[in-house]
Amino acid sequence: MHSFTSEDLLQYIYGETSTAKTAAIKAALEIDWSLQEKLALLTSSKTELENVSFSPSSKSIENILNYAQKVAEEMAPTA
Repeated sequence: MHSFTSEDLLQYIYGETSTAKTAAIKAALEIDWSLQEKLALLTSSKTELENVSFSPSSKSIENILNYAQKVAEEMAPTA
């Protein structure tokens, strides 16, 4: 029996697995209770993340832009 990682299950959840891997995961889910629990947890986490409402503060955006400008200036060739 194949051992699937959390990454494999995430790819399965998002429909990013090959046909063969999808079939293998489905077959494993039919008999592996532990894998079923992992899938349920990851699916629940995905749903929760989709429902998160987040907006960064203006100060956070300003800090990021200032940092990006500083790095760009440091990397710019000097004449």
